[in-house]
Amino acid sequence: MPARPYAVAFDVLETLADLAALRVRFEDVGQPPALMHSWFLRAQRDGMVLALSGELRTLPEIARQALRTESGHTVTEEQIDHVLGGFSDLSAHPDAAPAMRRLAEAGVRIGCLTVGSAQNTERFLDGAGLARYVDRVVTVEQAGVWKPAAAVYHAAARELGAPPERLALVAVHSWDCHGAKRAGCLAGWCARLEGRYGDVFSPPDVTGNDLTEVVEGLLDLPAD
Repeated sequence: MPARPYAVAFDVLETLADLAALRVRFEDVGQPPALMHSWFLRAQRDGMVLALSGELRTLPEIARQALRTESGHTVTEEQIDHVLGGFSDLSAHPDAAPAMRRLAEAGVRIGCLTVGSAQNTERFLDGAGLARYVDRVVTVEQAGVWKPAAAVYHAAARELGAPPERLALVAVHSWDCHGAKRAGCLAGWCARLEGRYGDVFSPPDVTGNDLTEVVEGLLDLPAD
């Protein structure tokens, strides 16, 4: 039986932060809003591929190249700047603040574990009113490798002062939860994005329809 976590690390992009605002920026540069989805998936995939081949690149670098490719090389560098600038202007999903508040009230340390930059993440947290709850922001740059390598989740555990088995990752991505489980951590999966958990991945310890349900499930785990 898994034990209640000492600390919880939230994935940021799509889990806490709503990427919908980026769709407008795609329209601004003459691209279909639906392109945002395939572009972001390509950026995630390319980050993983680079990491598997032994190279770490930043999200802005990867996202820039992904947008060139997904647009069929029809966007200018200035237009790419405009789209990527949207990462600094994201709003939070409505379940983010209640979930973090519940953890803070329970005395659980809270972190963010992201492929994004520390600067953009901190700006997002400040703007969304979430910074008051967050003890640490851990990026893949700091960890030295892209998700879902085990070192990323172990870095979050160290930063939050918890052994890996008492750190829970919370994410809307099955693959991210799988990475946490393979690293010996706990995982709480939110169904908001994918609907059903992928059966090829290691199952999470807790599931919920929103972040508050996931948090309640983690807090319901036995204390020891």
